[in-house]
Amino acid sequence: MCQHRPPCPAADANDHTAARVVSSHPEQGWCLLCNGVVVFDDTGELAPDGHTTEPHPARPLSPAA
Repeated sequence: MCQHRPPCPAADANDHTAARVVSSHPEQGWCLLCNGVVVFDDTGELAPDGHTTEPHPARPLSPAA
């Protein structure tokens, strides 16, 4: 699905949300990544295979070194 070089992470990869946004709908609270994952503003996700991830608290940023 991804045509980028280097390719974006697959939908089942740990870093799947690092894929590029191909369609953004902030007025509706979601965006589509090039790997087919839909990410919602509340941190929930919908994978291309229909698997869902419940919203979760954001991870704290690590302190700057």
